Amino acid sequence: MQGIHDAAHRIKRNIIEFAPSPDSSFFRVNARQNDRLFALIPCAGVGARAGANMPKQYRAIGDRALLHYTLAAFDACDELAQTLVVLSPDDALFDAAQFSGLRFTSRRCGGATRHESVLNGLGALAELGAADHDWVLVHDAARPGVTPALIRQLVEAVRDDEVGGIIAMPLADTLKRAAHDLESARIGRTEPRDGLWLAQTPQMFRIGLLRHALVEAQQAGFAVTDEASALERLGHRPRLVTGTMRNFKVTYPEDFAMAEAILLGRAI
Repeated sequence: MQGIHDAAHRIKRNIIEFAPSPDSSFFRVNARQNDRLFALIPCAGVGARAGANMPKQYRAIGDRALLHYTLAAFDACDELAQTLVVLSPDDALFDAAQFSGLRFTSRRCGGATRHESVLNGLGALAELGAADHDWVLVHDAARPGVTPALIRQLVEAVRDDEVGGIIAMPLADTLKRAAHDLESARIGRTEPRDGLWLAQTPQMFRIGLLRHALVEAQQAGFAVTDEASALERLGHRPRLVTGTMRNFKVTYPEDFAMAEAILLGRAI
């Protein structure tokens, strides 16, 4: 009996010692299955360049606020675990009833800059259960032309990427740099446009990596105009995913007519 027991022990030991270890692809596959997707929409800006007497995200396009169209696109993506809207603590215009039926949550943790609002929003996502290895898609509230298809296009292109990526458009127009030594606007020179892209959103990164990059930039006094620039500063190269002009950012008063034409099918 003892001999049989010893033989069984040796067989078990050999199975343990010589069983192949899972390679890195095993961990990548399992990570993809477990990593969740979150959306973060900074909505604490005042939109001064858009004119009017209210932040542009609350301006009406048809019978709905501009923000409604943005939220509706993310609501249509069931892949997202949660969409977080970051509001200013002093926002007196946000009315959740305007967005009833849409799946999202909001926190009044916006800062003085987009940089601060996104960083605070990442902290709020952590409180909601998001982990550092989860993905976050940061999107401008004032890009109501975003579509579920565009969101999914970014996710599919980036989810296996080591860094992350952004929606962007290759620059099509000739780029002119103004002369700084003249009183009136005059052309200083023409810049080569080869390799130049116009950054859009969503921009998709791991929550932990993005938070680290934003904190590092904040401590260094580096001006962050989008999330990708914070990653670039640390030597990362986010992926560029071709977007569409429909996804433009409403910035100036005349942009609302363009947004209405796109979203409501109206002629300009």
